[in-house]
Amino acid sequence: MPYIVKPINRNQAVINTLDSMVEWDSIARVIDCFVDHIDLKEMGFEKTEPSFEGRPCYDPQSMLKLYLYGYRNNIRSSRKLEAACVTNIEVMWMLGGLRPDFRTISDFRKDNADNLKEVFKEFQKGAL
Repeated sequence: MPYIVKPINRNQAVINTLDSMVEWDSIARVIDCFVDHIDLKEMGFEKTEPSFEGRPCYDPQSMLKLYLYGYRNNIRSSRKLEAACVTNIEVMWMLGGLRPDFRTISDFRKDNADNLKEVFKEFQKGAL
């Protein structure tokens, strides 16, 4: 009996959206909605207002989504979270294609450690 072969040519263009590749009941959609509906400034997160000087920083909402996704999926390393931004479709969907480097991810954790703990507690309450 023959093998199952590749159904498409890898060089063929395929029109697909990230949204169509993320399941409707995915934890990524829950995290996205949860973070979009909390007030990060009120919770004490840094850099919630964009600065008009220097290079723009990443939106704290995007970074929080990345951390919550990592928390939920046991991805703790900043380098592994950086890799997930490139390889994981759900992360690409949540962040809209942003690719922060490991140092930016690590600094966000360091600068907002206490706030992250509180958000994790709130998320855990709502997710169960």
